[in-house]
Amino acid sequence: MFQNLLKNLVIRNGNSLQKFLPLYSKKLQPFSTSLINNYKVNASINVQNETIELTSNVKDSDSIKSLKFPFVWLRDNCKCEKCHHPSSSSRIINWEKFDVTVKPKNINYDDKKNILKVEWNDKSGHISEYEYDWLDARNFSDENRNTYLNKYYRPAKILLNKFDLQHKLQYFDYQKVIKDDMELYKWLHSMITHGIAIITDVPETESEVRVLSNRVAFIRRTHYGEEFIVKAKEGTSNVAYLSENLQMHTDLPYYDYAPGANLLHCLVQAKSEGAENLLTDGFYIAEKMRNEYPEEFEILTKVLVNWSDIGQEDNIHFHSLYRAPMICLDYDGNIERINHSIPQRDSFFTTPLKNVKLWYKALALFVDLIYNEAVEMKTKEGTILCFDNSRLIHGRKKYQDQKDNRRHIIGAYLDWDELYSRYRVLQNKFEI
Repeated sequence: MFQNLLKNLVIRNGNSLQKFLPLYSKKLQPFSTSLINNYKVNASINVQNETIELTSNVKDSDSIKSLKFPFVWLRDNCKCEKCHHPSSSSRIINWEKFDVTVKPKNINYDDKKNILKVEWNDKSGHISEYEYDWLDARNFSDENRNTYLNKYYRPAKILLNKFDLQHKLQYFDYQKVIKDDMELYKWLHSMITHGIAIITDVPETESEVRVLSNRVAFIRRTHYGEEFIVKAKEGTSNVAYLSENLQMHTDLPYYDYAPGANLLHCLVQAKSEGAENLLTDGFYIAEKMRNEYPEEFEILTKVLVNWSDIGQEDNIHFHSLYRAPMICLDYDGNIERINHSIPQRDSFFTTPLKNVKLWYKALALFVDLIYNEAVEMKTKEGTILCFDNSRLIHGRKKYQDQKDNRRHIIGAYLDWDELYSRYRVLQNKFEI
């Protein structure tokens, strides 16, 4: 049936008509040519691979660009009002009746508007139109895919060793971040790529982390509330509220959806010795283990660890449990999240017995590496230390409060979904 259809398939090229070759033909049949910003564009169809191809080359040049689009993808992404809702940028095409074997019946390239027009072989003879620039932005080349993933989806991380963390740390003025969208964009970019930044000249009130969070989106609430106060206090349900050494960790590994970024506003810093923050890029450590200690790396990425938090805050009791590896990878094998907290690691360890000793050996190596790469930094009053909680492993040295001087930190969390969303909005605003 399809072969009979192809014998009758007509492709319009200006005022000329050209019969389409039979199914067994491997040749690309040009049906239109256009000039876009000094690019000469040829539109062709490849029946055997079920794709439409747009080939462009710079005028008076041998440089050629080929864009290939499967029939089914084009039909699924029709932009007409019956298939797409423009104000919500949402697909509304009826997939209960969608035909994944759909083929073009007639194809035309509008030279003046630079639009590809496709009439489909369905019963209604549906017609779709696609702007060249829209197609070009979504082409399936390796280069374009990598550009999209590393620029728009998740900008590439810049891994930081101890030296880099000390010398590449970026500082941002609070008022500029609050009032200037470009400065906000730069701060977000630093958070995304480096995983850490410091905001300076912050007013001495307890509401500034909320103001900063609202500049992006909204605070991520946990069972410790929205803003949380970090002061040494007895009878606490969290060891972060002690003045003793706070071992290096990531926050809230017992959450399936852990908070993405940590904002710590220093209102009062301890005058005693100690109280320095310890910071290590956990992604750098994980990649180091992947390259130099592959067996230990594999164990920390495969063995599920039981994380827990049991207690109460403001008379609200909680009992959080989650199982996840210490080093979490995404589907492409990239480091996605570090889970590490000695206090929040449960005594239940629901893994086969054969894994236990190997896992502890790998944990010991991991701990040695993060402390060897740790930077010490005593934050100053009037600053907000901002860092990626899924990436930066942090701790704090022991200190001693005094009667007239009690270390006082106001903290809050932001989710990476909201950070990325705001970043992309600004990226589009400034056409970056």
